Amino acid sequence: MALRFLTERLKASRQEIGTRWRRLPAERQALLALAHLRCGDTYAQLAAGFGVGIATVYRYIREAVEALATLAPSLTEAMRTIREKAFVILDGTLLPNDRIAADTPYYSGKHKRHGMNVQVLTDPFGRLLWVSPTLPGSTHDLTAARQQGIIEAVTEVELRCWAEKAYRGTGGPVRVPFRGRRLKRWQLRHNTTHAKIRCLGEQAIATLKRWRLLRKLRCSTNRMTAIVQAVLVLHHASA
Repeated sequence: MALRFLTERLKASRQEIGTRWRRLPAERQALLALAHLRCGDTYAQLAAGFGVGIATVYRYIREAVEALATLAPSLTEAMRTIREKAFVILDGTLLPNDRIAADTPYYSGKHKRHGMNVQVLTDPFGRLLWVSPTLPGSTHDLTAARQQGIIEAVTEVELRCWAEKAYRGTGGPVRVPFRGRRLKRWQLRHNTTHAKIRCLGEQAIATLKRWRLLRKLRCSTNRMTAIVQAVLVLHHASA
C-alpha cells in the first residue's frame, strides 16, 4: 500500500512540474525512497543497488519526502478526528541523531544521548494519530507539548488526555499518575489503570520506530520534521 501510494504521489508531482524524463521511473523512485525510510539503507547502498549516483539518490529521496510531508495534517486538522475519540494518549519520544557533543541543544539529559524531541498522540486502541514537528532533544516533554499547542488543543475540546508524569502541572483534562511513596489505595488503583492505558501510547511509538531511519537520523536537523511527517503519511496510507 505504501509503495503504491507513494508512486501515485510522485507521478502527480512529476506532472505538476512538467518532468519529461528521469533516470528512474516513479515506481523505482518510490521503492528507493521506501528502502531508505523503512530499512534505513544509506545513500551509497541505494546508489549501488539502483545504478544511479549518490547525488541522484539524495535528490530523489528529498523529493519524495517533501511530496509526502505536504500531505501531513496539522494539529488543527488532526483534532477534527481526535476530538471524536473517547480519550487520547500523549507521549513524547527522542529520535536519536548523530550530533556531536558540542551540539548541546540536541542532548537529552533524560535519554543520555543526542536527538530530536517529538510528541505523539494515540487513540484508545494504540493507533498513531498525529506526530508533532521536531524540537531539539533538550526540550522537556511538557515544554514541547505546550509549544506545539497540544495542551491548549485538548483543553479547548475538553478531551481527556492520559500522559506520563513528565506532563505534571498541565491541569485541565490532562491526567498523570499520582506521585509519592504513601499513596492511598484508590490512588494506587488509578496508577495501575493509568499505566495500562499509557502502554498503548508506547506501542504507537514502537510502531513509528519500525521505520528504521528514525532509530538514528543522519541528516540535517532542518530536514527531520519533514521526514517524520512523511513517515506519518506513509503509516496512515498503509494502515
